[in-house]
Amino acid sequence: MRKASISLLSQLSRQKLKSFAPLLSRNYVSNPSSFSSSPLISPTHPSLKSCAKTHGLLFNSNQFRTKSVRKMETLVEKPDQLSSGQGKMKEKSELEKAFESAETTEEIIKAFQEMESDFDEKELGMYSWRVAAILELEEEDPEKILSFANRALKVFEKDNQLFSSATVLFIMGSANCRLKRFASSLEYLNRASRVLDRYQPNDDDLCCEDFGRMLFSVQCVLVKVKLELGRTEEALELLRKCVEFKEEMLEKDSSLSRKVGLANRDLAQLYFANLDFEEALPYCLRALEIHEKHLEQNSVDVACARRLLGVIYSVLEEHEKALEQNELSRKVLSNWGQSSDLIDLEILSANVHIALGKYETAINTLRGVVEMTDEDSLTRASVFISMGKALHLQEKIEDSKRCLEIACGILDKKETASPEEVVEAYVKIAMQYESMEEFETAISLLKRPVAFLQKHPHEQPSKGKANAIIGWLLLMTDKLAEAIPHLELAASSLKESYGPKHIMVGYIYNNLGVAYLMLDSRHGCISWPSAAETFAVAKDIIEESLGPHLQDSIMACQNLATAYDFMGSYDLAIEFLQRTIDGMERYESGAEDCLRHARRRLEQVKKKSRGEPLSIRFSTNVFPLRMPYP
Repeated sequence: MRKASISLLSQLSRQKLKSFAPLLSRNYVSNPSSFSSSPLISPTHPSLKSCAKTHGLLFNSNQFRTKSVRKMETLVEKPDQLSSGQGKMKEKSELEKAFESAETTEEIIKAFQEMESDFDEKELGMYSWRVAAILELEEEDPEKILSFANRALKVFEKDNQLFSSATVLFIMGSANCRLKRFASSLEYLNRASRVLDRYQPNDDDLCCEDFGRMLFSVQCVLVKVKLELGRTEEALELLRKCVEFKEEMLEKDSSLSRKVGLANRDLAQLYFANLDFEEALPYCLRALEIHEKHLEQNSVDVACARRLLGVIYSVLEEHEKALEQNELSRKVLSNWGQSSDLIDLEILSANVHIALGKYETAINTLRGVVEMTDEDSLTRASVFISMGKALHLQEKIEDSKRCLEIACGILDKKETASPEEVVEAYVKIAMQYESMEEFETAISLLKRPVAFLQKHPHEQPSKGKANAIIGWLLLMTDKLAEAIPHLELAASSLKESYGPKHIMVGYIYNNLGVAYLMLDSRHGCISWPSAAETFAVAKDIIEESLGPHLQDSIMACQNLATAYDFMGSYDLAIEFLQRTIDGMERYESGAEDCLRHARRRLEQVKKKSRGEPLSIRFSTNVFPLRMPYP
């Protein structure tokens, strides 16, 4: 059930279902109009006239592009009568005017560069922040954004400007998220959150409403990042707090009703994807209640809430209620031309039924969805991948393969359109072929996206996942030397995106350790990097993520014991073999053979440590771990 949950969450976070997008996308966070009808402080607000009060981040493009010019008074009218100090002031004023009147990002950067020789670093801090904010709003190069933001941050932190520091940290977190450096993004967003915790707004400094919006925006991006990092429970808790915050805002401003309704629907959808159906139901009912109260009965939002409610009722086996909601929503969505919303929910419903073992229900749903999709769309490819999975689980292998071949034919035409979605689709297809034990086909399929991802340097997570699974499949086919470079590339890519402690990094290190140790044992020497060190890193990561008593944690511990045994470090081998046995003993059934083998191996290692002769010699067995990927 946990693997099914991971699969659905992966699909949800990558398909960006329509109701989820407004809450979690960076455009939503950068645009206050999507949150409230009242504008936030913009970079041209009077409070930004001095570096001491550089408040506000969430602004829209119209506010930012307003040609406001600072009105700085001078005491002398004629230029030839100005003192050198006053002349300097006038020159700076002209540079400021040029910055304020700049319209394109190129003009803004040029104006900033011309200011650098006349302004000190403290003064430039505010302008660095403003350039970073503009570039982020315009979705310019994130690396460039980070360079300006980092310069501003140094100034704000030195002057202990808490709220200003938080806004810059938010920009840096958002930029890293766009670079898919999720570990770095999490670090900056957490820092922004901690700074906001220390900040106490007051009427003279910053209104509580703006502070609340900033805090809310940080939390919204944190939800997205935590989902990417696989921290589902944390993401759900954060999103629940965001919904509560919006509910409080609704009490003060009824114009926020649509956004509050959408927020409740987002949370219901995420709980549903996590297979927490009972938790999803009240949030979906609340979304419907809000939409019905403030919108027309035939509105798209009401219909989408009803459709999701129908899916939830269907899974809860309240079929009459499900049918009622489905019929009410289907006609409205069709009339409004919102077929994509209907398709997304139908696919999500089918995948949940697959996870629950209701394969025929899922297949019937997907057959209906196929007729609603464009012939060469990624959505149709997704439908056939899900249908192939359901058919495979019904042991209809040839039918399953036909569905997967159709999906591959579509993906071949879409490589440049949406690299991340295409890679995710190839991975799902490859994993289905792996389940059929057709390893060569799976490897061949995954090498396609690895090749075209060379043109997309920011797609590190996708590249890492594809290489990780290729490496694991090569291990399964005993191609050890070929597996190692793929696994090493995967570890490098995923550490950059997810950080060194992510669960997938742990699995990759375990499989690298397997390749190192097996090659060493065949050559009778230690020539590769230490397998024991690699296994030790893997064990720590996997245990931290899963706990020490789940099967994969126990296998990682046993692999480490085997590596120490191979190296002659018998005391350590005994220690970790004993931990392995302790873990296996917690299982009531299913681990008896493994447990007997581990106990015999422990006795053998104890004899070796005492220098006693062995009657039986065990082979150097280590265990690759299947990547935790749907």
